[in-house]
Amino acid sequence: MTFIEKVWFNPAPQHQLVKWLLFPVTCLFWLLSGLRRLGYKIGWLKSHKISVPVIVVGNISVGGNGKTPVVVFLADWLSQQGYKPGILSRGYGGKTSFYPTSVDLNSDVNLVGDEPLLIKQRAKCPVVIDPKRPRGAKYLVDKHQCDVVICDDGLQHYALHRDIEIVVIDGARKHGNGWLLPMGPLREKQKRLQTVDFVINNSGAPSPPEIPMGIKPGDFINLKDDSLIKTVSDFDEPVTAVAAIGNPQRFYDLLDDLQVPVKQHLSFIDHYQFKPLDFPDGSIVMTEKDAVKCRNIAKEQWWYLPIFATLPQSFTLQLKQKLDSIKKDT
Repeated sequence: MTFIEKVWFNPAPQHQLVKWLLFPVTCLFWLLSGLRRLGYKIGWLKSHKISVPVIVVGNISVGGNGKTPVVVFLADWLSQQGYKPGILSRGYGGKTSFYPTSVDLNSDVNLVGDEPLLIKQRAKCPVVIDPKRPRGAKYLVDKHQCDVVICDDGLQHYALHRDIEIVVIDGARKHGNGWLLPMGPLREKQKRLQTVDFVINNSGAPSPPEIPMGIKPGDFINLKDDSLIKTVSDFDEPVTAVAAIGNPQRFYDLLDDLQVPVKQHLSFIDHYQFKPLDFPDGSIVMTEKDAVKCRNIAKEQWWYLPIFATLPQSFTLQLKQKLDSIKKDT
């Protein structure tokens, strides 16, 4: 946990002074973000509506909340319902020179970013990156003939009109100390949750009307040869657990629950670009998001753990009703 995360999520007295030193910056953040939202509300700033439904999957706090498994779940479910979904991402960490960019299975992770490449490998539907959301969404419709767009993150990007808003919250860390950035982890006040269509509680105890979300792990897959699979019982020696995600502890806790023998944890900042010297000898286990950045440097005993979101049928029934209502109105 970084120092600023300790300020956000640890109420220890020694962190209170730092929190209040950040109060003037938080006031500025609140003012600027409030003026921006007001601009869209009264029409000073333009929100662009495209010709197909847009589902935004986002959060009101920074850090790993579990959006990516939800995005993949939605893409698979929509395909099963007969839709042709497309996924739009900002492409954070990517350095491509042109937008919009379609992501394919052979895309360079350094150009398109780790999360879009992971999503492409899992969702099997068109994935486009573009920091200008309306342009990227229109590209999915015009170029890939998508009839519904899933916007990965982007809850606060009001330039793209959205028909359905889904917020994913970390069931363990919740909203931290409840303050806006940088005093706390919140991008928007908690009352924003009252205006969205669904609030999904990832691996916590949901409070109605929150939707409970579970995580189902798969088998461990080898980075160098994805035909090689391991189960927990196949690890005959302790491994090093590596994570460069928003909340590494969530991954370590999952390994503990699975009773994977772990000798050490190596945590890096979210979206970290790994180098060979970052890794010790021996068996390594990592997240699937980290694996997409490590295939070119992987050794034979490096493994990743795919995870899958599980959501109740009551959620998909409500989602289908909303989509059917949108179709009737268009």
